Amino acid sequence: MRILLFSNLYLPEPTGIGPYSGGLASELVRRGHEVIVIAANPSYPFWKLFDGFNAWRWSRRSEDGVQVHRVPVYIPTKVGGAKRILHYGGYAAAAAPIALTLAFRFRPDVVIAVVPTLMVAPLALLTAKVAGAASLLHVQDFEVEAGFATGQMNGSGKAARAAFAFERRCIGAFDQTSSISPEMCAKLIEKGRDPATVHELRNWAEIDAVTPRSTQSSIYRELWNITTPHVALYSGSIAKKQGIETIVEVALALKDRTDITFILCGNGPTRADLEASAAGLSNIQFRDLQPKEELGELLALATVHLLPQKRDAADLVLPSKLTNMLASGKPVVAGADFGCGLAREVEGCGLAVEPENTAAMAMGIERLLDDPVLYAASAAEARRRAEQRWARDAIIDRFEAMLTGMAETRARKFT
Repeated sequence: MRILLFSNLYLPEPTGIGPYSGGLASELVRRGHEVIVIAANPSYPFWKLFDGFNAWRWSRRSEDGVQVHRVPVYIPTKVGGAKRILHYGGYAAAAAPIALTLAFRFRPDVVIAVVPTLMVAPLALLTAKVAGAASLLHVQDFEVEAGFATGQMNGSGKAARAAFAFERRCIGAFDQTSSISPEMCAKLIEKGRDPATVHELRNWAEIDAVTPRSTQSSIYRELWNITTPHVALYSGSIAKKQGIETIVEVALALKDRTDITFILCGNGPTRADLEASAAGLSNIQFRDLQPKEELGELLALATVHLLPQKRDAADLVLPSKLTNMLASGKPVVAGADFGCGLAREVEGCGLAVEPENTAAMAMGIERLLDDPVLYAASAAEARRRAEQRWARDAIIDRFEAMLTGMAETRARKFT
């Protein structure tokens, strides 16, 4: 099977969507399929061009058996709604000549567009039509609603109506759609998809590389001079939709507890502001994202994992970082209202507390740390849940089966 994958975000980007698009592509190649990827020159989550790439050049290279075409994009130094649109729009425009050439030369059986960005959807649909290929829209993030929910875009007026209309048309035009949680799949149906054409295809946990270990065993304790028995850890992108300012407020609220160190390990456009707001607090450290090879060591450092979230973004994204948090066998304290998708994912594996509520998150952390029975039960369930719901091979098996079915259905239409 020949597969063309549009994914603005891609390895070697260490967090977010990139590792999943990269992992899917390389595993499909390992299983005998031909995969070509069109990706932007990497910059996430630092919003800075990675070393080894030229900001204004197209390039092609083999990465783990996958032919990856890189295209130049505008990379804003400060990320806002308009600049993000320029970044995404630039990716779609720069990808167009490569995509249409591949439509004739590679003639894919299936074309996949990963969202974000939805702005590449028209190009993916055109490429599929020219090639006679089946088309799949895989939604990692409802970027239009998330942009409005987090205040990055104005949610009223003609521009908002146009954005939602564009989203609806794009979602309705693909042969099949998929997303990473039950709630996000329901959102696709709400936006007009036939339920028979909506598939749940989760991101996965690295359950072999990330295993339950004592927080005392992590190499980062000595490296970062952590002497407290407990660590409350957040690791991932630091941006507006995460609501990470709550963690700084929690560290302030719990500053009199001498047994907890808060670690914010990540990079992103709002980190400098967060560091400034934490000035003078001795119980919090900011650290850069760590190499993928050290993921197990980093997550072992946690006594509890922190997963804040903006209230209005609850069912528009399912944070990919949750998968490996659970795999580490440590409880999670998540900002998630009762009944929402994230709260259901965390249930039994930790505590879901009111989002953007400093006191609620602080109480959740203290409850887990001060109740060894609850802590032990939550930790055990976290690992069990990761193995049950987030196993990599089983998820990619389903992905492969769906793509094969799409290709076979399209082939029958043309015979």
